Amino acid sequence: MAGTFGRYEELPLDKMTAEQRAGYDYIVEGRGSMLGPYKIWMHNPKLLRAASPLGQHFTPDSSSLTEREREIAVIVITHQLRSDYPGAAHEKRGKEIGLGDATVEAMAAGLPASFTDPKEQLVYEVAVSLANNRIVSQGLYDRAVKVLGHERITDMIVLMAYYTAVSLTMNFYAVPAGTPGLAR
Repeated sequence: MAGTFGRYEELPLDKMTAEQRAGYDYIVEGRGSMLGPYKIWMHNPKLLRAASPLGQHFTPDSSSLTEREREIAVIVITHQLRSDYPGAAHEKRGKEIGLGDATVEAMAAGLPASFTDPKEQLVYEVAVSLANNRIVSQGLYDRAVKVLGHERITDMIVLMAYYTAVSLTMNFYAVPAGTPGLAR
């Protein structure tokens, strides 16, 4: 079944409950528009209001991660989960911020990548380890704590968990890369 956003049929503004409309207004006021999984999460306004501040925490200059570190972790997890919509969006962003076409394409394909910045390299190694086998060796743990510190590590782990929810939502509703959905 085709919808307006993958398999999902978006809620027109005039069909939303009062609580859904309040959630919609909350997101648009805070983010400027209704994007990605928020279009679907509209059916659960309480979740929408809980997820939005977490997502906002990961916008540039809000968490301890640099934008490049953020994109590395997001590219790794969205591609591990084979989620086209966020994967394509973050591949594009990764290239825009200078991660390099070959590096982004390697991460997207699950191939080895390397970074000259030691923090970026460790973000990549930890993200791959968590995404692939969910086990972090003692040596990688020790190096990550020493170089990244606990604040940056926990930001990265929760960012990956947030994008796991995004990816699973997009996968369930079969939202293809670049799908615009309803114009609002």
